[in-house]
Amino acid sequence: MAFLEELKSSVGSVLIQKHEQKIPYETDASYFQGSEPLAVVVPETVDQVSRIMKLCQKYSVPVVVRGGGTSLTGSSVPLDGFVVISMSRFDRIIEVKPQDRYAIVEPGVRLDTLNENLSHTGHFYPPDPASSMAATVGGSISTNAGGLRAATYGTTRNWVLGLEVVLPNGEVVNLGGKVLKRTAGYDLTAMFVGAEGTLGIITKAILKIWPIPETKGRILAYYQDIEKVGMAISTMKEKGITPEIAEFMDRITMNSLEKARGMHFPESARYMLIVDISSTRESLQRQLDEAVSVLRQFSPTDITVTTDPAEMARIYEARKGAYASLLSERSSPTERVVIGDIVVPASSLPMALKESEEKLKEDGVRAALFGHIADGNIHANIFADTGNAEQMKKVDRFQMDLGKIALKYGGSVSAEHGIGMEKKELLRMELDSSGNPYVMEIMKTIRRSFDPMGIMNRGKMFD
Repeated sequence: MAFLEELKSSVGSVLIQKHEQKIPYETDASYFQGSEPLAVVVPETVDQVSRIMKLCQKYSVPVVVRGGGTSLTGSSVPLDGFVVISMSRFDRIIEVKPQDRYAIVEPGVRLDTLNENLSHTGHFYPPDPASSMAATVGGSISTNAGGLRAATYGTTRNWVLGLEVVLPNGEVVNLGGKVLKRTAGYDLTAMFVGAEGTLGIITKAILKIWPIPETKGRILAYYQDIEKVGMAISTMKEKGITPEIAEFMDRITMNSLEKARGMHFPESARYMLIVDISSTRESLQRQLDEAVSVLRQFSPTDITVTTDPAEMARIYEARKGAYASLLSERSSPTERVVIGDIVVPASSLPMALKESEEKLKEDGVRAALFGHIADGNIHANIFADTGNAEQMKKVDRFQMDLGKIALKYGGSVSAEHGIGMEKKELLRMELDSSGNPYVMEIMKTIRRSFDPMGIMNRGKMFD
C-alpha cells in the first residue's frame, strides 16, 4: 500500500504496524470495540505530526488522536482503516510562570502529573476529572473536561489560554497566547476545546493556573431521600454558599467503595453528600457552620465535619475511584458500566434526580447514581452486558430518557464526557430542541472548513 510505504519512509522510527502491538489502541475506557488500526504512530516532534497529517490528507486516510484512552463515549476508538496518532511522547512541562499565572505543556502530560509539578509553586490547574491519574491535557481539552471542582472553577474551556495545533493539511498554527485577556478577532482557541479531535491535533497548550486555596474543610451528610440531596445543594447556592466540591453517591456506590476500598458508611444512609468549602483560615469555620446549617434543614440521618488533610484525601480519592469500584457490583463478569452524563441547573436538581431514579425503574435498568452535584452534573452508571442486544436496547432507551430529563430543565445531554460515538443522536436531539436545527449545519460547516477531506475522527460527534 503506497500510503504505508510513504508513512514508513517519513516517520518509520515511530511507526507501529505489528498486530499484537496495535491491539491496545482498538479500545478506550468506553464500551465500544474499535477496529484494528491501519497503523499506529507515536510521534516525538511537531514536524513528525505535520508530515503524518500531510500524508493522511494526500491519501484521504482517516485519523484519530489518542491521549490517555480514558474517553467514556468512544471518542478515541479507531474505526475501519484509521491511523491512530498517540501523543504519549508529547509529555513535557515546558514552562511554569506563577507570576503570570500560566503553564506551557505538551498534550501528553497527565493531569495529576501537572498538578504535582505545580504544587511546588503553590499553584494548581483546576479541571479535575475522576480519571486525572491517566487523563492527559490534550484529551481533557478535546472533551472540555470538568470534574469535581467545576462548580467553582468551571470546565477546561475556562483554563485554556492558547494552543499550538497541527491542522488536517499539516499546517502548524499558534492560537491565543500567554495573557488572561484577549479580544483579537475570533476566539479560534476555544474552537478546539471540546472538538474531540475533529478539527486538528493539539501539540502544545498554554494553560491558566491558580493559587492553591489557603485551607479547606469537608462535610459528609447522609440522606434517605434523593430529592432532599438536590434541595440541600440548590438551597446552599441560593444562599450564596459556593462549595469548591459537592458530590453525591447512592447506596450502590457506597457499597462498592466498602468492598473495593474498605470504607464504612452508615447503614441507614441511602445517599451521601460530600461538600468541600475552601477559604482563609480566619473564615473557614464560619463558612462550614453556614453550610452545615443549610444541610441540617433537610433532615440528614448523619452529618460530620473534618479539616484533617489525610481524611479529606482518603474521601476524595474514594470518590474519584467510584466508577472503578462499581465493577465489584457487577452481576456477571461480562457486564460493563455504561455512564450517563447529563447536567441541569442547580434549581432543577431535586426534580431531575427524582425523575432519573423513576426512569431507571420504568426502563428496567440497574444503575448507580453519583455526580458532581454542585454544578448539576448527574452520572447514571448503568450495569449492562454490552454483548446482549436486549439489554443494550434498554440502556439506549434510558440514555435517551435521561437526555430528555436534562433538556426538560434547560440542561444538556453531555456535561463533560463529550459526544464521541455514543451520544450522536442525543446531540441531534438537544440541537433540535433548541428550536433552531440549523445549528447542526453551522457545526458541520465549521468542521468542513478545517477538514475539507473529512479525515479527522470520522464518525464521531456527528456524521
